[in-house]
Amino acid sequence: MNLSQDVLFQRILITGANGLLGQHLVHKLGQAPGNDVLATGLQAEPRYSGGSCGYTPLDITDAKQVRAVFEDFTPDVVVNAAAMTAVDTCESDRDACWKVNVDAVEIMARLCRAQGTRLIQMSTDFVFDGKSGPYTENDRPHPISYYGKSKLAAENHVRKSGLPNWAIARTVLVYGVAENLNRSNIVLWLLDKFARGETVRMVTDHIRTPTYVVDLADAVERLIRFRKNGVYNLSGGELMSVYEMARVTARVFGYSTDLVQPTDSHAFTQAAARPPRSGFIILKAQSELGWQPRMLVRGLNHLGVTLGLPTTA
Repeated sequence: MNLSQDVLFQRILITGANGLLGQHLVHKLGQAPGNDVLATGLQAEPRYSGGSCGYTPLDITDAKQVRAVFEDFTPDVVVNAAAMTAVDTCESDRDACWKVNVDAVEIMARLCRAQGTRLIQMSTDFVFDGKSGPYTENDRPHPISYYGKSKLAAENHVRKSGLPNWAIARTVLVYGVAENLNRSNIVLWLLDKFARGETVRMVTDHIRTPTYVVDLADAVERLIRFRKNGVYNLSGGELMSVYEMARVTARVFGYSTDLVQPTDSHAFTQAAARPPRSGFIILKAQSELGWQPRMLVRGLNHLGVTLGLPTTA
């Protein structure tokens, strides 16, 4: 594996910096030698502490605002970690979903092309229908929800933009912790339920490759550092049901697995369809980026240290 690791001075713009992945990108990219990072988010002030970079408010759907930030900061790389990810809300509020997930990407891609900027676009396993996962980068997308359709449309804008340097980073069921999050994630939600002694019903027929956010941020940093182009699957390497993931989480944090009860997706009424069997094959990222994500138990133990919680496995 021949990976160039020259230290280059790069100006990196991060959108969605107050989210789970965004905060980890701020810290990961801000620590790398030679990087000048500007974090952006909808909020007037950053929701995190200790980031060694600048911050400015930015509504990515406002073309004038985005253009002004591009002209002022002149980024070499943009990592678009901003998105509307509430799948059912995307189904019911399609205009808002398209505006954030598609129109804003078109704005950024156009500006990146004009300034010669590399664009890293975050995407999702929901671009697939879940009939034949786990998927490789070469499998044909076929989304079954409006959220998935919007993310595929964003991918297509990047591909067709004329940009010479771009990457699409697809991921799956991201878990982890960050400061003052607007949205929870599966593991934090489970830990809250377990701490209250509440039983949870988890589906056995949704299969995923859970992804620890720390590993995901590391993979994105490698995409930038090694100047990789194209589509990359960036997820955990273990294929399991959501039910299995919840049981592992209970066991690692010392709770009874009896708190996790099996059910299937037919027991829930949801506005948007979910792919039943997705998950990714990550051989490309492993071989080209030298990236090795943690197994779920190791990721949960690392998270436990971050949270100051004891673990047992």
